[in-house]
Parts: sequence; structure tokens; C-alpha cells
Amino acid sequence: MNEAESLQPAGRTCVLLRRRKLTCFAGCDYFRLASHPDVIRAVAVGLKKYGLNVAASRITTGNHALYRELESALARFFAAPAALLVSNGYASNSVVAQTLRHHFSHVLIDAAAHVSLRDASHFFECPILEYKNCDPADLSRVLTGTGRPIKPILLTDGVFTHEVKVAPLAEYLRLLDILAPQGMILLDDAHGAGVIGETGRGTREYAGVSDKRIIQTVTLSKGFGVYGGAILCSRALRARIIAGSAMFAGSTPLPLPLAYAALTAIRLLREDRSFRLRLNRNVQYVKTALRAAGIPAPPTPVPVIAVVPRDLAQERAIRRHLMARRIFPSFVQYPGGPAGGYFRFVISSEHTRRQLDDLLAALEFVGRS
Repeated sequence: MNEAESLQPAGRTCVLLRRRKLTCFAGCDYFRLASHPDVIRAVAVGLKKYGLNVAASRITTGNHALYRELESALARFFAAPAALLVSNGYASNSVVAQTLRHHFSHVLIDAAAHVSLRDASHFFECPILEYKNCDPADLSRVLTGTGRPIKPILLTDGVFTHEVKVAPLAEYLRLLDILAPQGMILLDDAHGAGVIGETGRGTREYAGVSDKRIIQTVTLSKGFGVYGGAILCSRALRARIIAGSAMFAGSTPLPLPLAYAALTAIRLLREDRSFRLRLNRNVQYVKTALRAAGIPAPPTPVPVIAVVPRDLAQERAIRRHLMARRIFPSFVQYPGGPAGGYFRFVISSEHTRRQLDDLLAALEFVGRS
């Protein structure tokens, strides 16, 4: 992997690339809340009111009241018993794993799991078994293949952006009921939180499950457009994490202006359903048109279009078509993704119909070639 080229935002849906303004279908700011006037204003107000940084761990002198206010807001938004903030979304899975080391007999991990889950898996200090991406049948095979009763923890993303899939949580829970009733699920819902489900509560809501055996981790840097991570769990596990995770204990929490801005972002998504309605409408419009053009577009609510070029010649052709339509060629090489990289186009609630049509026009030839 190489360092990506520098980009400068230019409005809410565009970037500047070498002084050229291009429509941007990249990043994971699904509602463009990072540039929403109310969120920007909240950062300024929070900076003036609270200062920048507590400069200490929350278990020493850095436990500002604003963090508990944000945790309460997150617990209400996700209908969770409790929430615990961590310094960033990537760390949230490792914080859980550190706390629950030696608590499980096996880790069961999705083959396409995010690297943050793979890093976290080693903290459990038990055998790690892999099953095929979003495949309950293969998970059943792995579970039964152990040959004895086990107490596993299943590690999965909620939304897989490379594969454009949503984890089948209901099927996973049914398998655990039958084959490993003491098992639990660690759900990395970075791309689902705020985005999918009727009220934006993520993959659990989309799947129609509210099982106590699911620990849901989220980031505030995608659907909420700010920064930081959070663990949605029982009150007992929250207390246990505070007492038992070195990563939590040794980290400085997120800057106070960002915590204040996150409260605004949560309020916007809670009170204004039009964000999700616009996003769902845009996603359905693009995917329907792509399928009509012969381009694969899974019928999931995932607001991502993944295009893997078959060779270098097609990659270059796609770039040319995108640039001709003044669209940033969002080609990514990311851990866990296709080895040679792929084009990832992220649809937002704020893209206009004209921008969506430009993207469709640029990709039309893929279905013909």
C-alpha cells in the first residue's frame, strides 16, 4: 500500500485534486455531517466552553462530565443498557477483547472481518477459527467441527463494505442457541451505526434482533461525522471494561469539542429522518440503474458500490471515464480487500441526482465491456 494523494474538501460533496474540483464518492461520511453547519458550530462552541483536551485518562483526572452525557445519548439512541466511549473506533474491539480474555474457549471470526477485529482476536488468548464471509452454513461446520461443547465469541462486521453485505445476525444467533448457547457476538458496526435500520440503530435493528449476547462497537467518524468510538453493552460489562482494559485505562479520551459536536450529530439523526430517507433513496436509485446496465449491485442497504477491475487496462479505462465526468477516481487498496485494489463509491444522502447520474454514466461501459 502507498500513501494516498492529498485531497482538500470543496463543499459537502466535492474535493480538490491538483486544483481541479471533482465530485467525491469516497470516504464514509454517509450524511456529510462532518460539514453540517450545526456540527461545525458545535465544535466551535464546545472549544470555547470546554477547551480542547482533558490531557489525562478517564480513570485519573480526565473523566469530564461531558463524556457521561455523550454516553447517555448513545445508549438512548441505540436502545442499549449502557455505552462506554473509547478514544477511536478501531480500538473499541481490542478494549472489549482485553477485558474478556480467558472468558471464551474459541474465537470464531468472519473471513472478511475488519483488521481491527483481527487485531482484537489475539487478546482473547484462545484458539481462533475462521468461517466464510456471512455464511451461516460454514459457521455451523466450524462449530460442529470442534467435536466438543465450546464457549465461543463470534467476531463479525455488521456491514461489509468490500463485499457490500450485511451480517446475518439472526441466523448466527439461532446457530449459537443450538450449538453453543454460552456463546456471544462481538459486532463491529462501524458502517451500520446511524446508517441502517429503521431508526439508524445499525445491524441489530436491521436484522430484527436485540439479544443480550451481542456486544456492539461503533465509531462516531462515519455515520455521525465526528470522531471517537463507543461500546454498547450491559452496565456490568461497562464497569468491567473500566476496571480491566489497559487500553481504556491508558488512553486519553476524545477532545471535548468533538464530544460536544457528537451530541449535535446524534440529535440531528434522531430528530430528522430525512437524512436516512435521502440516503436510502439515493442508494436504491443508483443500484437499480446499475443492475439494469448489467453491473452487479447487491440489493442491500449498504451505501457502497464496489467495482473490481479485471485488469490494469480496465482500471485505467474506468479512471478515464470518471475524470471525464469530473468524478474523483476513488480507487482503494485496503487490508482485507481485493489484492490489486478496487473502486469504492460511497453514496451519501447529500449527493444530488445530477451527481448520481454522472457516476452512472461513467460506469455504464463497465457493464458493456
